[in-house]
Amino acid sequence: MSRIANYPIKVPAGVEVKLQGQVVSIKGGKGAMDYIVHDDVEVAEEDGLLRITGRNEKPGTTAQSGTTRAVLNNIVTGVSTGWERRLVINGVGYRAQAQDKKLTLQLGFSHPVEYELPEGIEVQTPSPTEVVVSGASKQLVGQVAAEIRGFRPPEPYKGKGVRYADERVRRKEAKKK
Repeated sequence: MSRIANYPIKVPAGVEVKLQGQVVSIKGGKGAMDYIVHDDVEVAEEDGLLRITGRNEKPGTTAQSGTTRAVLNNIVTGVSTGWERRLVINGVGYRAQAQDKKLTLQLGFSHPVEYELPEGIEVQTPSPTEVVVSGASKQLVGQVAAEIRGFRPPEPYKGKGVRYADERVRRKEAKKK
C-alpha cells in the first residue's frame, strides 16, 4: 500500500463531498470540482475524513492510490482556501496590468502581450511589477503562471524577465575583455 494513501484527507467545514461510483464531486466556497477515480482505487467517506484504498494487488494500484490521494487533497484545499502563485517582473519598462479577464504585459517587445485568462482563474496586479495568479485548481493555476512566465523567462546575465517570486535565477558573469 502507498504510504501517502494511508493518510486520510480531513474535509474542512463548508466543503461538501459526494461519491457517485467512481466520480468524486467536491464543492466549497471557492468553487466545485469533479474527479474520476481510477477503477483500481476506492474512495470512502466517514465522519469528515476521506480514505483512499486499493481494490486489488496489481503492480500499479499502489502508485494510483497515492496519486489519487494527492489529487483529492489538492482539490479539497483548492475549493476551501484556493491556490495562488506569485510572479515578479524584472526589467526597465517591464510591467503588467490586469483588467477583467485579460492580462496585459509589456515585456520589451514592440507590442504589448495580451493574455486571455481561462475560466476559474483570477489575476491581480498589486504593483506594476507583481502578478498574483489564483484559483481553485492547483494544476490550472500552475499552468497559467508557467504560460505567463514563458513570454519572457528570466535571463542569466541581468536577471530581466518574468520569474516566480520564490525562484532564484542563477546569474552568469559577463564576458571579459
